[in-house]
Amino acid sequence: PCFRWALAHSIMGKCPQCKCGTGTWNKKGRSAMSPRGVATPEIRSQLFEAADRVMVREGPDGLTSRAVTDEAGCAKGMLHNHFDDFESFLAQFALDRIHRIVHQLEGLQTKAGRASVVTNLTDAAVEVFGSNAPAIASLITSRPSVFAKVQSAMTADGSPFTEIERSFAEYLEKEKKIGRVAPGADAKMLAFTIFGSLHNSFFMGGQRSLARARVREVVKALVGSSLTAS
Repeated sequence: PCFRWALAHSIMGKCPQCKCGTGTWNKKGRSAMSPRGVATPEIRSQLFEAADRVMVREGPDGLTSRAVTDEAGCAKGMLHNHFDDFESFLAQFALDRIHRIVHQLEGLQTKAGRASVVTNLTDAAVEVFGSNAPAIASLITSRPSVFAKVQSAMTADGSPFTEIERSFAEYLEKEKKIGRVAPGADAKMLAFTIFGSLHNSFFMGGQRSLARARVREVVKALVGSSLTAS
């Protein structure tokens, strides 16, 4: 077996048992991976995508290191070679998915002047509170150590929730310039109110995705009086 492995390493430069494609080996037969706790973009993405699939199939409670690495087709040690521990992996996974939601809102301003203000805000809110948001919220709140790590990261890097509010506010400001939102409307306060109301409904509702009809109802009630056109 040792001869076979040595031959494979010299020809392929990879561990033949590693399906992640990142288990490169040096001349001493040791893995030449990133330092422990520092994930390369490739393995990070592959493990996060595997965690997504496990979470969809089994829910947040089904996320174990074995379940994730099995889904990714990697040895269990691969995850621990790239992250400090499994809780750190889960925290980084949750943060990555939260920031992904924020990035999805970057195109909100481009919708100004199209469709209706209520429709555009409803679409944006459904993106924020729909999809895998309930599962991510459950993952964070059900594991104290993950919650603490996520909270610490948000404190250091800035809350993504602030970025969401800013996206809403910048969109509303653009609609003001177009004339579909009243000149005297406070875009920042409207954005804060919309996000806060839906955020509260989301968590008070047992972390279920908010139905689109309900989201539209809330948005229309909050911004309706500030609109010059629906």
